[in-house]
Amino acid sequence: MQFASRHYGNVIVAVPSGRIDHAAAAPFELALAPLLGNSDASGLVLDFGSVDYISSVGLRVLMIAAKQLRARKARIAVTTLQPVVAEIFKISRFDAVVEVFPSLRGALGALSPEARDAYDAG
Repeated sequence: MQFASRHYGNVIVAVPSGRIDHAAAAPFELALAPLLGNSDASGLVLDFGSVDYISSVGLRVLMIAAKQLRARKARIAVTTLQPVVAEIFKISRFDAVVEVFPSLRGALGALSPEARDAYDAG
């Protein structure tokens, strides 16, 4: 699994790629940890466009992240789900745990118009 992140305004966009399975869940959690502690961010968007699979262990990492963000009144969303990952979210009802958007721009706009404007300007 690869992982990158960037800021758009007050929203962090994290971009994992590959499989988030048992072997990658711990590195995924470690990569997310500093982003979750950023109190300046009002939201986190996970761009899953390059994630081709997520296991229950990976979903658990997202559940923990969602709880941490909600505790400080921040939002979490995922975007550009690949068909297999979208099906996993639907079957597990995980689309009720995190907000799901078809595009990064749409997710940024929903979380913060400032972040969407920064994305558009970028």
